[in-house]
Amino acid sequence: MSEIVQKVLAGDRLSLTRLLSKIEDGAPEGQQALAELFPHGGRAFLIGVTGAPGTGKSSLVNQIAYHYRHPADGGELKRVAIVAVDPSSPFSGGAVLGDRIRMNALTGDAGVFIRSMASRGSLGGLASTTAGIVQAFDAAGFEIILIETVGAGQAEVDIARLAHTTVVVEAPGLGDDVQAIKAGILEIADILVVNKADRPGIEQTERALKNMLQLAHPVRRDFTSPYLPASGEALNEALWMTPIQRTVATEGSGVLELVGLIAKHREHLSSTGDLARRERARLAAELDMLIQLGLVENWQKRLGNGQYEETLVEVVSRRISPGEAARKLIGMESK
Repeated sequence: MSEIVQKVLAGDRLSLTRLLSKIEDGAPEGQQALAELFPHGGRAFLIGVTGAPGTGKSSLVNQIAYHYRHPADGGELKRVAIVAVDPSSPFSGGAVLGDRIRMNALTGDAGVFIRSMASRGSLGGLASTTAGIVQAFDAAGFEIILIETVGAGQAEVDIARLAHTTVVVEAPGLGDDVQAIKAGILEIADILVVNKADRPGIEQTERALKNMLQLAHPVRRDFTSPYLPASGEALNEALWMTPIQRTVATEGSGVLELVGLIAKHREHLSSTGDLARRERARLAAELDMLIQLGLVENWQKRLGNGQYEETLVEVVSRRISPGEAARKLIGMESK
């Protein structure tokens, strides 16, 4: 094994920090290290936290992590990693990685590692290298990995393909009943949280979410991948009914109950075999993404100089359509 991999496995935080930077930058050394670390992973439990901006996701993640580090019920102390994805500016490419400001309760805790990363233009709420960052934390021995998404809204569903348990956070006053029901992001929720429950309108928000759950199809649990269920494998009949939990993250209210629901969902996944199926779906989705990226990169390398620009000029001048241009460029590469 390379020296950096040995240090990461030994718990060296500085080496892990350097490795995470290499992974995020897409450096060959980072990819090689991930290949060496992969056999040492597969033990962490991944919790995704998503929802619209302003619902208090960062504060809630802070409280969940604090509970795992200071379990009020006398539970086992866990090592916790937090991956917080922030949106990148479409103009400057920069991002304000300010999640640590809301996670000051975790400052100085050697059992917690917070990594902020920019989405770098990726859609779906995650960055393209988020899965690699999570893999590195897993191999480094972190037992709980919390993944906080950008908070873009209805289209932010990639977290469901990465996390074992997906927590969707809502808050009173962010929309009417119809908005709550039509929001596609709610359909990926394993647990629904109504944060800022001390605000007016909590009953209306909770009622709208309950209406949404009643309208939901009872066999929606195969959303994570087109590869679920496996060939000849039927979905387990014991379905998980999505609970709704009120919280006030700034005060820690309801967080103990939320962590209890996460534990119950983990037990459900293990007892029904869905945990193995979700892990399979997660790895299948990551494999597909890497194949697509590799194919595009190889195609760009093989394409002749100037061919893409010349074809783009034809599209801009409307001599050919984008579909025709794509077929033309693909045909050039294959010759």
